[in-house]
Amino acid sequence: MDTMRERFAATASRLLDDDPRLAVVLAEIGKDGFTDAARAHPDRVINVGIREQLLVGVGGGLALTGMRPILHTFASFLVERPFEQVKLDFGHQGVGGVLVSAAGSYDWPAGGHTHMAPGDVALLDTLDGWTVHVPGHPDEAETLLRDAAAAGDDSVYVRLSAHSNSAPRDIVPGRFLTVREGRGGVVIAVGPMLDSVLTAVEGLDVTVLYTTTVRPFDERTLRATAGAGPGAGAGSGAGAAVDVVLVEPYLAGTSTAAVNDALADRPHRVLGLGIPRRELRRYGTIDEHLAGQGLDPASLRERVSGFLR
Repeated sequence: MDTMRERFAATASRLLDDDPRLAVVLAEIGKDGFTDAARAHPDRVINVGIREQLLVGVGGGLALTGMRPILHTFASFLVERPFEQVKLDFGHQGVGGVLVSAAGSYDWPAGGHTHMAPGDVALLDTLDGWTVHVPGHPDEAETLLRDAAAAGDDSVYVRLSAHSNSAPRDIVPGRFLTVREGRGGVVIAVGPMLDSVLTAVEGLDVTVLYTTTVRPFDERTLRATAGAGPGAGAGSGAGAAVDVVLVEPYLAGTSTAAVNDALADRPHRVLGLGIPRRELRRYGTIDEHLAGQGLDPASLRERVSGFLR
């Protein structure tokens, strides 16, 4: 199976062939995946070198001319380092583009903390109007990238990861997918956390919702699942308290406010699981980082069952 980054390069290259409005902007990282595309479209595949602020500035400039820029590098260099440019060159200028990141929270542990960005989604939450996609499989990454490229002038962030679920799901951008149903609470699994969540809750009487889009947050589906709105199931216990566990592959608690807003008119509890603020000063592997952050199936089982109990 190819990786999400490999699928991104192949998909974006085909999109360049089909849509003359698209341009890909790189900052050295990922350039090898666009060798053929750069040869075919030398004016629309731009490598600015290791200059991440310029990467975003060039993307904003292209957007001002009516182009649809697709920007790519590691998350720490795409969102954190040039955040002022993201805020001003896209948000303040009122233009949109597609930011596609890699490396995420701990994808390359040997790169150290400079190459980790568990706070990227929370940081984008300080800006207005960003759509945030977190695919859990290369097939889902392609679906979400195609949707983002065709999204008019919206601002979209696609968070790719080396961490992937074993199989894709039949996702709809912007909507939660009900993977299993139960009566003892709701567990929301974001992107590549689904496999671990399903293993962790095996035998527990809970509903599992899967999402690859965290912004905008699908309040309607959550409310229906929790029995707080039209379409709620008969066993949901409309008006009763509901417990929600949120499992995200980035900063813990990033979306708890969204859950609270969705369920503001009914009693509820929320447990936000993800990457804690403390820094793990070790290299290791992705699986070892998952265990160290309490996001492996055994740790999730203990934390989810303890909360729901």
